[in-house]
Amino acid sequence: MNKISKLLNDFNELVMFKHSIFSLPFIFIAMIVAANGWFGFELLIMGILAALSARNFAMGFNRYLDRDIDALNPRTVNRPSVDGRLTPNQIYLFTLINAIIFIVVAFFVNDLAFYLSIPILIVIGSYSYFKRFSALAHIILGISLGLTPIAGVVAVSETITLWSIYLSVGVMFWVAGFDLLYSLQDIEVDKKLGLHSIPSKFGASKTMLFSKIMHILTIIFWSLFVYEAELGIFGFIAIFLSIVMLAYEHYLVNKDFTKIDKAFFTVNGYLGIVFFMFIILDIVF
Repeated sequence: MNKISKLLNDFNELVMFKHSIFSLPFIFIAMIVAANGWFGFELLIMGILAALSARNFAMGFNRYLDRDIDALNPRTVNRPSVDGRLTPNQIYLFTLINAIIFIVVAFFVNDLAFYLSIPILIVIGSYSYFKRFSALAHIILGISLGLTPIAGVVAVSETITLWSIYLSVGVMFWVAGFDLLYSLQDIEVDKKLGLHSIPSKFGASKTMLFSKIMHILTIIFWSLFVYEAELGIFGFIAIFLSIVMLAYEHYLVNKDFTKIDKAFFTVNGYLGIVFFMFIILDIVF
């Protein structure tokens, strides 16, 4: 029993399960808006399983491929994939199982979800390769999480709406923007290892400028989402609070690079939850 518990804890640390908070609110925002209210317990369970298995696949695949890189980075050298707590075969099997779970769940949701399941896995898996040859890796990560609202509306209505595209593009720029800030921690390591990232290529000042631009675009596309989905005052309050929280995130990083973890995890985690709560209020009232 202790071995199983330890193994589960190691996998939990491997994929940083608590960071699922970034993707889960936006798939349910899309589902609630598409259904114009409650979409049912069956889709709730399917949505959770799909979001978690897709994220576990992406994180597991990334950790599997990046073992050599992570072993040379002081920030990542203690990950279970590097220090021997999990073997490459265990990580590979974990990744494969989650890919299968995602495809099976998509099959039971509807035909369009099933047809899109493998292309989605290809997209979210490609992030792990991009930083080896292109600084666009930040955008690819953004696209990976940006697919969640589209997945949500597909699950409910088996179609892709314009407002879901606006929401997804906003999520893409939001994630890419805060990933740029997070990547500031690895500037020197990326340069040393020859990895392609915007911080290592353009420096810290330009990276923070690019991040600000992406977060401005985030607000623009989320505003288009609220307008196109014909949401009301609570939707626009969600936009206003997003502006405040993103501005605070940049304030923290500009003030002190040691605050990057707080900006990345705490602020962005609360942003998704707050956005979700106000969209619920908008639909209800």
